[in-house]
Amino acid sequence: MPNHNYRILIIEDEKNLARFVELELQHEGYETAVAYNGRSGLDKALNQDWDAILLDLMLPELNGLEVCRRIRPTKDTPIIIMTARDSVMDRVAGLDQGADDYIVKPFAIEELLARLRSLFRRVEIEEDVRVNKQTVVTFKNLTIEKENRVVRRGDEVIELTKREYELLLNLMEHVNVVLSREVLLDEVWGYKNEVETNVVDVYIRYLRNKIDLPNQDSYIQTVRGTGYVMRES
Repeated sequence: MPNHNYRILIIEDEKNLARFVELELQHEGYETAVAYNGRSGLDKALNQDWDAILLDLMLPELNGLEVCRRIRPTKDTPIIIMTARDSVMDRVAGLDQGADDYIVKPFAIEELLARLRSLFRRVEIEEDVRVNKQTVVTFKNLTIEKENRVVRRGDEVIELTKREYELLLNLMEHVNVVLSREVLLDEVWGYKNEVETNVVDVYIRYLRNKIDLPNQDSYIQTVRGTGYVMRES
């Protein structure tokens, strides 16, 4: 994993430890900065962008829990608490104030580096999910991923033509609403008069052949004299 883009703020009042951690992180390719008390650490945390913050709990001027509490309303920067206090209550307090992880002093630098790698992997995965998030429409065990234009029945992908897809999407976005042939024709084909309404019936038949299972009720119900509906039973 390339580290050179990651910026890490170290808030630690033990200068020897802070320097040691800083040098090790720089050796791994991270960019770093150090603050030696809670107030300057909070200032740096809020006024600059960081990819992670290593935060001691026992700090002069402002303790680590308070720093964490004040960061969280405006920043979601990942925070790893570093502290010699290893009681369960301290861990819980840190996590309750919004910390992402906890490491107890004295720690091996390899453990800290592994925690950072794990944290950045999680952040990258969450970002991928956010960027690639699909708008999903569901009906029973049918799902449509709108951006991908993928239709599934359970885990099976169902190949549909553009018209079949648009027809199914319209029905699934209006569950329990009866859609007339005229409405479907207008929504899917985009014009009312140049195509006979029985084209809708033909395409509903195509769609049923692809999505329905043998010997089971069709997902799409016919409402005689009106149109079609997908009903939650």
